[in-house]
Amino acid sequence: MFERTLTVPDAVERENLTAFLTKVVRLDEAAVVRLRARSDGRLSVWAPTGFDSLAVRVISGTVVPDDTSAGADQLLAALATVSEGVVDPGFSMDSAWRGALPPDHGFEHVDDVPARVLIDLAQRGARLAKEHGSSHGPPVSLLDQKVLHVEGANETVPITMRTVFALTAMGFVPFTGHDALSSEADLARIDESEKVRVRATAVWLRLDARYGSVFSRRSNPLSLTVER
Repeated sequence: MFERTLTVPDAVERENLTAFLTKVVRLDEAAVVRLRARSDGRLSVWAPTGFDSLAVRVISGTVVPDDTSAGADQLLAALATVSEGVVDPGFSMDSAWRGALPPDHGFEHVDDVPARVLIDLAQRGARLAKEHGSSHGPPVSLLDQKVLHVEGANETVPITMRTVFALTAMGFVPFTGHDALSSEADLARIDESEKVRVRATAVWLRLDARYGSVFSRRSNPLSLTVER
């Protein structure tokens, strides 16, 4: 028996994890993912996106120890050889994980946004990045641009292009057809009723889509107003 063990008995859940890891490795071949047991008996798989955002996919499974990190490529390779659900996650990469995770609780629902709106923003951003980007990627000015303001009962939350790109790069919004959603893809491939839920704390912004969530730190969560 492996000293560190990931157990995902359901074949569909292993396919879901494989799809998630494939996107992670496509963004960064050397990515490290964090596997963390949840209080509801399921498992959170966290990964960096390259856009200063974290992505997470929740699956049915267990991990020993209950909070550990692994190389995304090693885990992906191990999943390809598994038939009964017990996976060797490989060498511990705990020391390579950078940064704290968002809290499990405390997020307030701001509003729900049509998924088509976010995909449209990502497509327009991708065209601008292609036009004005360099070998280092999209310009920082584009990534940091606040492209959407979501108004809730208590506050208005801005969403940057970084977070939009992170959500779409991970493929968390469902669509019809087998080819990826390019910058020219028809938005009709996304169901008109499909929503992305926006939640926030004082420090974190969270976008929940059907296939996963992305988390970004809010740039200026606190404001100071001086009255004269």
